[in-house]
Amino acid sequence: MCDEFVLDNGVRVIAEYIPHFPSVSVGLWIGAGSMYETEEENGLSHFVEHMLFKSTNRRTTREIAVEMDAIGGQVNAFTAKECTCYYAKVIAEHLERAMDLLTDLLLGARLEEEEFEKERGVILEEIAMCEDTPEDLVYDLLAQAYFGDHSLSRPILGTHEQIASVTRQALIDFRRKHYRPDNTVLAVAGQYDLQALKAMAQRYLGSWKADGKPHDPTPGTTCEARMLTRQKDIEQVHMCLAYPGVAQDDEDLYPMSVMNNLLGGGMSSRLFQRIREEMGAAYSVYSYPSTYTHCGTLTIYAGTSPETAQQVADELHAQIRLLVNKGITDEEFAMAKEQLKVSYVLGLESSSSRMSSIGRSKLLRGKAIDPDDVVEKIEAVTKADVERVIQRTFSGPCAASAVGRQVDSLRLLPDQQG
Repeated sequence: MCDEFVLDNGVRVIAEYIPHFPSVSVGLWIGAGSMYETEEENGLSHFVEHMLFKSTNRRTTREIAVEMDAIGGQVNAFTAKECTCYYAKVIAEHLERAMDLLTDLLLGARLEEEEFEKERGVILEEIAMCEDTPEDLVYDLLAQAYFGDHSLSRPILGTHEQIASVTRQALIDFRRKHYRPDNTVLAVAGQYDLQALKAMAQRYLGSWKADGKPHDPTPGTTCEARMLTRQKDIEQVHMCLAYPGVAQDDEDLYPMSVMNNLLGGGMSSRLFQRIREEMGAAYSVYSYPSTYTHCGTLTIYAGTSPETAQQVADELHAQIRLLVNKGITDEEFAMAKEQLKVSYVLGLESSSSRMSSIGRSKLLRGKAIDPDDVVEKIEAVTKADVERVIQRTFSGPCAASAVGRQVDSLRLLPDQQG
């Protein structure tokens, strides 16, 4: 059971007391990510995240780094498609120090011109690094192929052209629009005193005022059945397929997760056993679901040599057809379901994972998900549920992407299969 309250300015606070954890994790979750960006704003959520670790009204850039090390534990941030999170994991006695530091970054960042230009260079290098990492690049191409013109198609980092030309004022305006108390969740998990937490939340966040109007993203669009490729003179071909998945609140979320586990979610999965173990045609092959507020995807990835790339692509589709036409066995269903349950339960064994679960869920779904409810829903999944999700998923359109040598001649879409 979580403690929940709302500050007068609209900041939502959610906390889970876990007395047997010696640590406590705290996160500030902001409804800002690439899904919320216009084409002209692409990359600004990530740029703001970088800039908040520069000087504030109370701390220099060096003092921020020194204090992060002095707290011990972990202090960091990340930007995703639908949110940005600033978080710390510390021993329980350092909770207030972590709160003080994180809220100073959030509310006191100066966004100075000199630091802005320095960080522009850092992000341009990060984008270049992604371009040199084919497994990252193939995912960016897949998003473009699948989502077309929708904001979910755009890279979280932004493009080189956009970041090279963006102005500091655009960054300030974007931050003002999205960094608002009514668009923020403070999440805490581990050891804390509730009354002390309420006082800290009020002290550090209670005076925060918003201006401007909140911005809601456009609902996700359906899949565009197309393929995008990038020629690169590298040793492997990296290929991806994407099919329509499920949204975060879809009733088929858990059947989809079970289906993913048996298809490509682990070493015993069909794709791993067939393509790596039996054929010896790939070192890395797997699948995973992604869920968003209004939509989701199921992605399948394989990395192989240019000489075996078409053979692997054909086998990916052959395994999908086998799944659709023949269904699943009782044994693999039971194994995949148990694997999902155990993986979820083991993931609860840290304050940071619990903070992430309740913080993200509160921000994006408006409520925290009870772990016992999740386990019950996993246990309630039937073989018929999974087979229904198989039909639902693979009757939809498919998008594809590939990076490497000779990829323009690859046949990756279902209607290109013999």
